[in-house]
Amino acid sequence: MNTPNPSPTEQSRRPSGPLDRFFRISERGSTLGTEIRGGMATFFAMAYIVVLNPLILGTAEDVNGQTLGLPGVAAMTALVAALSCVLMGVVSRYPFAIAAGMGLNAIVAYGVAPFMPWADVFLLIVIEGVVLLILVLSGFRTAVFAAIPSGLKMAIAVGVGLFLAMIGLVNAGFVQAGEGTPVQLGDGGLNGWPILIFVIGLLISIALYVRNVRGALLIGIVATTIIAILVETLFGDGGEGLGWGLTVPTLPTGVGDLVALPDVSLLGLFLEGGPNLLERWSDVGLATILMLIFTLLLADFFDTMGTMVGVAHQGGLADEEGNIEGAREVLTADSIGTILGGLGSASVATLYAESAAGVGEGARTGIAPIVTGTMFLVAAFFTPLVTLVPFEAATPVLVIVGFMMLTQITNIDFKDPAIGVGAFLAIIMMPFTYSIANGIGFGLLGYAFVMLVTGRARQVHPLLWLISVIFLIHFAEAPIYALIS
Repeated sequence: MNTPNPSPTEQSRRPSGPLDRFFRISERGSTLGTEIRGGMATFFAMAYIVVLNPLILGTAEDVNGQTLGLPGVAAMTALVAALSCVLMGVVSRYPFAIAAGMGLNAIVAYGVAPFMPWADVFLLIVIEGVVLLILVLSGFRTAVFAAIPSGLKMAIAVGVGLFLAMIGLVNAGFVQAGEGTPVQLGDGGLNGWPILIFVIGLLISIALYVRNVRGALLIGIVATTIIAILVETLFGDGGEGLGWGLTVPTLPTGVGDLVALPDVSLLGLFLEGGPNLLERWSDVGLATILMLIFTLLLADFFDTMGTMVGVAHQGGLADEEGNIEGAREVLTADSIGTILGGLGSASVATLYAESAAGVGEGARTGIAPIVTGTMFLVAAFFTPLVTLVPFEAATPVLVIVGFMMLTQITNIDFKDPAIGVGAFLAIIMMPFTYSIANGIGFGLLGYAFVMLVTGRARQVHPLLWLISVIFLIHFAEAPIYALIS
């Protein structure tokens, strides 16, 4: 009996070696070159964290008025991101990058540090990461993910897309706080070179994307960065006059501006207070400690889940119900990343929605975050090169990726009022409150409430009722804390 010859598609998806088999490169329709490009695109889209995290965490004061300083936080941010990304790539084999979380670092800096010394802050983060890991290994975290209806998972992906687009527009200065309005277009209009560079970058990226140019997003970032450097060189005054959002796109002038050994002085800072936790936290109080851990845990728990859903959907890595094969491994790596963030004094680590930039380039496997992690390792030694790419050059990619993720809205059944209301709240609350976790919370609460008032409460998974109650407590945190303190 003759065996039929495999089709060209089947042949192209046969593993070509151990690396291919382990990461399932061919199986997922990718190539090594595509994965490398995707990892680089993700890095450039999220490299701002090496600059921004120190500005938030390194300048905030703890209860004693102490600050961490910029060099140490910058170095540890890059090193923790490097380790976490490589870990994510090897353990999960998915294209998810991980680093100190935006929003989460603000909670740490302005919500936790005022209550305790920095050493105790990072001990708290280590404990939170251990609790997260226990929840994953026990199956609870994965069970919560599986209990969310597929329509709401789609809504989470759409909401993350809008959130990404909002981040891109705000970081580029294209959308700003208005005078008399919550937001407005630019600074009273599209004024200044930085916004023009953003617009040019967006147009370049759109043109490359719609023409299916391989490496479109990465090429867009590089091309826009070169244009930004030329503009700064010709018209800038040390960056002061042009008003770049964060990073001034200027070339280094000497070797000293290129290479520097990472400052690892903050490594293990959490040990400084000694092993006696009761003594260390005696001035804070148990109720405050529990509330702080709860706040970090909830935000980290659902930020990661939302990002995982959104990016996986964009890359076709989720099934029809929105579930992801190997979600437990993803969440395990994420939890260990948070522990590493506490050990390295780099804040809470979480999955980055900017991973969608790499997925937009075609990345589908864990090779992409390994590439991203390698670049973060290099960044720890070459910080000036990391800061070469301005917001205005990288953020057009986030806007385009937001568009890609928004297209999934057609898969949501808005005819079901519970799914419709829950999806609507999830989608709008992520960009409007600048929080993925808040969007998920309001989405689940809206879904549960409509199911209750329409007599379908028994159809709601018990875990969703539990999570809804937890979110209610979280959103009422301030009055609850006022009562118990």
